[in-house]
Amino acid sequence: MIDRFISRFGKETIAVIHSKLSLGEKYDEWNKIKTKKAKIVIGARSAIFAPIENLGIIIIDEEHDSSYKSETNPKYDAKEVAKYIAKQNKCPLVLGSATPDLGDYYKAKEKKEIKLLELRKRANDATLPKVTIIDLKQELASGNRSVLSRELYKNIEENLKNKKQTILFLNRRGYSTFVMCRNCGYVVKCKNCNISLTYHSYEKKMKCHYCGYEEKLLSICPECGSNKIRYFGTGTQKLEEEIQKQFPEASTIRMDIDTVSKKNSHEEILNKFKKENIDILIGTQMVVKGHHFPNVTLVRSNNSR
Repeated sequence: MIDRFISRFGKETIAVIHSKLSLGEKYDEWNKIKTKKAKIVIGARSAIFAPIENLGIIIIDEEHDSSYKSETNPKYDAKEVAKYIAKQNKCPLVLGSATPDLGDYYKAKEKKEIKLLELRKRANDATLPKVTIIDLKQELASGNRSVLSRELYKNIEENLKNKKQTILFLNRRGYSTFVMCRNCGYVVKCKNCNISLTYHSYEKKMKCHYCGYEEKLLSICPECGSNKIRYFGTGTQKLEEEIQKQFPEASTIRMDIDTVSKKNSHEEILNKFKKENIDILIGTQMVVKGHHFPNVTLVRSNNSR
């Protein structure tokens, strides 16, 4: 998004605010806004507090996303803050989404509290891609124990032959989504959040994806003393391992919170995928957010639970 805005409006008129900036960078961007050098502010939810004086419009893209609510202190809902600021500045607030929040859609469609604007055509009159829904239970029943369906395997194989790129989206990071004792059914949970810990194979740890709590791997069940500790579910690490096993000739890259912790790593991974023509990009929801990769002809989404 930053690249697109810079190409149209120039770098000097744009300020960027997000948590990956250093304190010095944050100060420079904040000062750029305060001194009115920046006319456009782009950022994550914290950008809603930017010190803009002559505000003309607020746009919240992907407005349905739950991440606009901050679960850490100070807790706030960026959408609600935006509504208040828009009212104070008497400026429009645009909530953009292909899959709008049900509450907002109801307010627009039924209660008429929000003006509904619909885009009935895709950009450049593009046609919707073919979507195939595959029940992996049926795959398992027919003897396929892989995380890849037979059709997906065939499509990836065809893409590799044609030198095309593939994106595999899985909404679970880590290796296995929960750890359980097969003897008594005990599931390892976070002592703070009481949700199951996720196994991360590269670090040999179990982690809570809510508060960051970590534990070492278990070999003995603390409930019954059994050694029948097993790992269930599939995360991005496991999917990456499976892809490398089934397509050893393919180049892969993974993008999730574990691989983008360093500064600028997010941009580096996307640029590497695009410029080096890497065959397969594997990742969580950040791989499906408004990217433009002309050579990508196959996208797979697995909404595991």
